[in-house]
Amino acid sequence: MTWEDMLAHCLAKPGAWQDEPWEGDVVVKVGGKIFAFLGQESEAGVGVKCGQNREAADEWLLRFPEDASVMAYIGRSGWNRLRIGGAIPDDELLEAVDASYDTVVSKLPKRERPTAPPQ
Repeated sequence: MTWEDMLAHCLAKPGAWQDEPWEGDVVVKVGGKIFAFLGQESEAGVGVKCGQNREAADEWLLRFPEDASVMAYIGRSGWNRLRIGGAIPDDELLEAVDASYDTVVSKLPKRERPTAPPQ
């Protein structure tokens, strides 16, 4: 998986859109809230909400000590940075992004929640 693949996966979520609130740092938002921090392409990682609290998110640090780290400033709230192209399997990275998206959407006011397109 590449950084571009991860960005495409994030942007494929209903209501997702790309933003650069800090020059050169890409994030993906839904309803005005960030669910994935992609940073710069050279960083090859994604910051996601990995649990409701620090204790739940620490599972990633225990399983992948070389490829998961606590995010600065918001890590205490369960946010981790997961390295793309390391020991974390691609499907688990995608699941982490999906879970982060679902968590953020669940906290949005109902009127701001995206609706999935009909299938």
